[in-house]
Amino acid sequence: MSRQDAPAHPALQAADGRFAVRRLRLADAEAWARTMAHPEVYPQLLQMPWGNADQWQARLADMLAPGSQHVPVVVEADGAIVGGAGLHPVGASPRKRHAMALGIHVDPAFQGRGVGALLMQSLCDYADRWLGLLRIELEVYADNLRAQALYKRFGFVQEGYHRCDALRDGEYVDSLSMARLNPAPLRGFARA
Repeated sequence: MSRQDAPAHPALQAADGRFAVRRLRLADAEAWARTMAHPEVYPQLLQMPWGNADQWQARLADMLAPGSQHVPVVVEADGAIVGGAGLHPVGASPRKRHAMALGIHVDPAFQGRGVGALLMQSLCDYADRWLGLLRIELEVYADNLRAQALYKRFGFVQEGYHRCDALRDGEYVDSLSMARLNPAPLRGFARA
């Protein structure tokens, strides 16, 4: 079974029912663009200012196209999108099909309320239990301690330090590469 044929993960909800995770839809482009263009969000990502719904509509259409290997999800609160994340192929080589990259963003009004943890839990579960991934990797700015703490809670460890890795608001900033290995890659495998 290929990644695009993997069963859709059922909607997940936070324990208190405030938030629900579901697969991204093309109709979500405007809400996705609004969060990604927020002045407290895009500087922490490799996004540019002034992103708009038309640009995101095109990018999301590619991610959602038949045969796409991307796994984008959103978190809703009372029908409004308050965060999103995705697993994305790390390369074209079949030798890297055991790994995917993770990206995540949360509306600033909902940060610190469990949205990021729900997204991380959902994607780690999907990666481990439905895609059979061995490795999830990501990059995070070295000064984004809050995001690093979230990733560490889900088993990510630092693997590298990249000096002057990206230009952010006129300054070159450092980033970390982090990765998580599936904690039970051989679960259910009977050894001879």
